Amino acid sequence: MIAVSHAAGLSLAGYTLLMASVPAERPAHAGLRGWGAVQLGLASALFFGCAGDQSIGGLPSFSATVAVASPPAVNECATPQPGWIWCDDFEEDRLSRYTYWNHPESFQRVAGVGTGGSYGMRAQWAEGQVEAGSLWMAMGQTPMSGWNKADAGTAIYREVFWRMYLRTQPGWLGGSFYKLSRAMVFATANWAQAAVAHVWGDPAATNTLQLDPARGTDAAGNVLTTSYNDGAHFTWLGTAYGRTPLFDASHVGQWYCIEVHAKLNDAELSNGVFEYWINGILEAQQTELNWFGAFSTYGINVVDFENYNNYGSPVAQERYFDNIVISTQRIGC
Repeated sequence: MIAVSHAAGLSLAGYTLLMASVPAERPAHAGLRGWGAVQLGLASALFFGCAGDQSIGGLPSFSATVAVASPPAVNECATPQPGWIWCDDFEEDRLSRYTYWNHPESFQRVAGVGTGGSYGMRAQWAEGQVEAGSLWMAMGQTPMSGWNKADAGTAIYREVFWRMYLRTQPGWLGGSFYKLSRAMVFATANWAQAAVAHVWGDPAATNTLQLDPARGTDAAGNVLTTSYNDGAHFTWLGTAYGRTPLFDASHVGQWYCIEVHAKLNDAELSNGVFEYWINGILEAQQTELNWFGAFSTYGINVVDFENYNNYGSPVAQERYFDNIVISTQRIGC
């Protein structure tokens, strides 16, 4: 038996869940009378239930089987899975192998801060501090030479999955803190980007993560950007917000498994994909994207994991990363 609680404040036990009616934005399904989400430590599940013959407070009773996401193995990188390009569970010190590790004074590998009390990365902000460090990992072909890479550097990746475990400290303030992760297609040696798959929170007060893809070419695939983060030449392809408010008072202090998928479009087609999951449950999805027209010289060649608040941290505080994986296949939690 596992004690859970409904978002409406009902205290529930085991796997019997008391649910309200299906909200308007959910499609109607025969025999389905309610929906909800439950969080069990590292796990979160979205499910539907069939109406029962009992009710409490006017709410029908439902039963559902909850799929619980297991915490990662402490040393999961010792047994890499098919498709994995890079893995860092931080049980070994692999920091020198990254393409970039910046602000090491704020972003450090520390014992006891990872999942299950293992090693993890701790990002610490002082009050007002904007950036608290990031890790960049390059892979495949890049226009820049001399970069550390996760692989032999010969592949062109048109589809990539990446996963991280994230926890904020109890009492975390400031919402989503804007920047968390992005995958990039670097197109020139001066760091111009043909496409960027942003996973961040903007505005931070939403407390959720969002997908915010950007094209750095024209619709045909001619590169328009001239340098890194050249927002003046980005075409923003639309925003998709997640549903889980990871950074509000009821969610902070817990570990969450965040997995992202970006699939680049085929030449002259709008068939690109961008989506992410929290604890194995789909949060947001975008399809029919024209990431970069017919551009084909490079694919996704950098994924970064970052700690950045555009307006500075409101107080001194910290958050933690663990069990990073980059793959050509679904990774899972």
